[in-house]
Amino acid sequence: MKSHYDVVIVGSGLGGLVSGIILAKEGYSVCVLEKNNQYGGNLQTFVRNKTIFDTGVHYIGGLNEGQNLYQYFKYIDILDDISLKKLDIEGFDIVTFDDDPVEYKHAQGYEKFIEVLTEQFPEEEEAITAYCDKLRETCASFPLYNLKKGKPYYDDTAIFQLQAKAFIASLTDNKKLQAVLAGTNFLYAGDGERTPFYVHALTINSYIESSYRCINGGSQITKALIKRLKENGGENYKHHNVVEFGFEDGKITSAICSNGKEIKGDLFISNIEPKLTLDLVGKEKFRKSYTNRVDKIESTIAAFSLYIVLKPNSFKYQNKNFYHFKDPDKVWDVHKYTQESWPEGYMMSMSIKKNMEDGYGDNITVMTYMHYDEVKPWMDTFNTVADKNERGQTYEEFKAEKAEKLIKEMELKFPNLRDCIQEVYTSTPLSYRDYIGSNRGSMYGYVKDVNRPMESFISPKTKVKNLMFTGQSLNMHGILGVTISAIMTCGEILGKDYLLNKVVEANKESEITENKA
Repeated sequence: MKSHYDVVIVGSGLGGLVSGIILAKEGYSVCVLEKNNQYGGNLQTFVRNKTIFDTGVHYIGGLNEGQNLYQYFKYIDILDDISLKKLDIEGFDIVTFDDDPVEYKHAQGYEKFIEVLTEQFPEEEEAITAYCDKLRETCASFPLYNLKKGKPYYDDTAIFQLQAKAFIASLTDNKKLQAVLAGTNFLYAGDGERTPFYVHALTINSYIESSYRCINGGSQITKALIKRLKENGGENYKHHNVVEFGFEDGKITSAICSNGKEIKGDLFISNIEPKLTLDLVGKEKFRKSYTNRVDKIESTIAAFSLYIVLKPNSFKYQNKNFYHFKDPDKVWDVHKYTQESWPEGYMMSMSIKKNMEDGYGDNITVMTYMHYDEVKPWMDTFNTVADKNERGQTYEEFKAEKAEKLIKEMELKFPNLRDCIQEVYTSTPLSYRDYIGSNRGSMYGYVKDVNRPMESFISPKTKVKNLMFTGQSLNMHGILGVTISAIMTCGEILGKDYLLNKVVEANKESEITENKA
């Protein structure tokens, strides 16, 4: 470890690692610090019973050649190190409901999406087409999403004031179709009263364009990023939990870790949540109006996840994801559950292994919403691999009870599921809080509220001259959203147009090389 770096990045989530690679490519000396035993934030995986589980990345969109995430990944040169499996073209996402045996399909590619859904709703082709047109029109208003020069978004306030639920309802009176079009809103914690349509559009569009699953889990993305960081001269260190910052003359001078290490630098990028960053730096270093605004931003709801190890040759691998709801009229209100009604819905996916030839899966991951207050009795506990602690018997009983309720709900859709289960593991909002460092175990950073559209936008730059932010709380969550956040952060350092030119040029050079080959 050097005594001093040009750039010190706190947190090794996707935003931090992508920022590190970009700056290292430009000749900066870069150091990435991670508190945990594993790099990658939401890209982390874990192994139980020799089975690999993803914690956050269940599938990725926009990775067909020439699409947006493909071009960004091409620029940071990690595509060749990632093994992918394309999900079912005819239906990569399946939306289902209690008391309805039909599996409603979201297909890949806009033509196929319209064709397949129109087969299921023959009278609604016009509405389905209008929906797809609006998705693409909305996405076109965000330049970086399309690798275009300009602001992160165009100055069109109407985009931020269009409510997702209301717009979808305006297209058709068919309640079931409304529910199907909104049925994957677990991807962004959709709230019928608050979620803007642009959040829906930016999330859903890339999956419709193309959808892939990582073979052997999303941590291979982390490994590729770390490899590329090192090749470009960057350094990375785990078990370096930053607990405070050195400060002098209005600037940060160092990151001080719980292990006693002090890492000095010229520029500091925080890949941990802004709320937590302000606490670490010291709120007195910022304007009170700024800290008050950040403190008041609401974090998205948290999650309860179920990780099922399957008995060998018992449950067929499903090359798709399932979004299941008890009631199609409550697709936007799953977060409004009661203790009696929980879970109102869930998202279910399966991982895929390399050389999986028998057609059977070895695990299932199920995610549903859980309010942070449900784990209030254990809020003062902390538990990770690097800092092992037990939360006690009552916590284990709480998780077991929730797991049983979720399995019972799943059996309505998959009647033979229980016979296929070998072992069950769980995570709660506390798991996400401790491992990912998210406020109150939040799934997707900060709430985007159509009623207060600009409240949750946070600039990469701060009033502390040499402190910047990156990550899912800045702009949008997800692999694509966080990658773009890193582009935004590094664009403030290198020049926005300069960096975007670099991305475009890298893809053109690659295209020329491939054509020659």
